[in-house]
Amino acid sequence: MSDVVVGEDGVPRCAWGASSPAYVTYHDEEWGRPVHGESALFERVTLEGFQSGLSWLTILRKRPGFRDAFDGFDAEKVAAYGEQDRARLMADTRIVRNNRKVDAAITNARAVVALRESGGLDAFMWSYAPAHHASPASFAEVPASSPESVALAKALKRAGFVFVGPTTMYAAMQACGLVDDHVAGCHRAAER
Repeated sequence: MSDVVVGEDGVPRCAWGASSPAYVTYHDEEWGRPVHGESALFERVTLEGFQSGLSWLTILRKRPGFRDAFDGFDAEKVAAYGEQDRARLMADTRIVRNNRKVDAAITNARAVVALRESGGLDAFMWSYAPAHHASPASFAEVPASSPESVALAKALKRAGFVFVGPTTMYAAMQACGLVDDHVAGCHRAAER
């Protein structure tokens, strides 16, 4: 498969970003663009954790349900969830129902709230953005993790987060624009 595919609209995209209408929108409008704000970053970290072992397309399709089920990823509200909320989430077919991932989301919300004392999640995550990130010429050059994602994962764990390994955090860094891995030839790479 070529690393870049020209869509029916004549726009060249990273091949994965042209494989479905949902991916086209996500690729063109979100992936690799800088994301700021506590709830937006908490959402991305949470969804990357839920994606582990699944297709990202599954998560994209369920994202409206996740947003509703997790109170718009308001960390304060999610941090206050108790057993009744956990049971509600485990019964909600609009999200991925996995005990460990649901528990991780609640645990991480509490860690997000605790981070407010030291500058907040936004400043914390963005402090791990690499000073320079080489634009990949092909998907073969896109790593599964990086020294920065390893450091971010370790720092998040020290701050009380769970389900935030280096690969998951590299995917979050891509999703939040800390790194931009649109490959050469993609219209988004050309916008840099």
